[in-house]
Amino acid sequence: MTQSTIVIKLGGGEGVNPEPLLQELPDLLARGHRVVLTHGASAAANALADQAGLDRRQLLSPSGHLSRYTYPAMLEIFVAAAAGQVNKTLVAALQARGVNAVGLSGVDGRLLVAERKRAIRAVENGRQRVIRDDYSGKIRESHPDVLHRLLDGGFTPVVAPLALGVKGERLNVDGDRAAATIAAALEADALVILSNVPGLLADFPDETSLIPRVTPQTLELARAAAQGRMKRKVLAAEEALAGGVGRAILADARVENPVASALAGAGTVFSR
Repeated sequence: MTQSTIVIKLGGGEGVNPEPLLQELPDLLARGHRVVLTHGASAAANALADQAGLDRRQLLSPSGHLSRYTYPAMLEIFVAAAAGQVNKTLVAALQARGVNAVGLSGVDGRLLVAERKRAIRAVENGRQRVIRDDYSGKIRESHPDVLHRLLDGGFTPVVAPLALGVKGERLNVDGDRAAATIAAALEADALVILSNVPGLLADFPDETSLIPRVTPQTLELARAAAQGRMKRKVLAAEEALAGGVGRAILADARVENPVASALAGAGTVFSR
């Protein structure tokens, strides 16, 4: 059987149903693929923050990127949602389907090491201000030994988007770029990023405006088309290819057999 390595990122936002992927994973493994599943946790973290009565606003960078304001109390909420609720729910669901899944985060085994963003420039009411109590980070390196050991042992790793700071702190990191970093570290054949849209749309939210292919020659057009969170997905695809991943695909989590469909050409395929 072909021993290809696939890193899958399952979005954690509203409207992303994990069931099609969970149903498909046993077949992917039976066909010889080695799979690492990474995931987001934004919807779960929002729900827990609302229950705790915490402020869950977003930070808008001068370049237009949105990120969660991860102040100390929100960090605890995010850890509980990402490494606890979402991660263990996915692991339990896979175990129920006969997949020997193991849950971990980027903190474990120094899988993801990041530098904390100690001074973030954010735009509020048209003016820039500096945020100094945020516990989000920019990934600097990956140590995939723990994943190699799990994969070689027949396990399916399920990775939450947390990283270890250079000073030992836990940091919230972007899930798409974490998946890209892991894919590059594993020299994966493919990175598949699943969300609640069919891929990169030229005219969001018109799903008939799907951009099916992105090459180096059309990359600038893809960047211009990306809006909101899709900007990070495009950046993650770029970083994966730059790190040696065979291809990166932005695809639809809502369809039957979403990964097989993506590998067969559905979605937006980024290639070198």
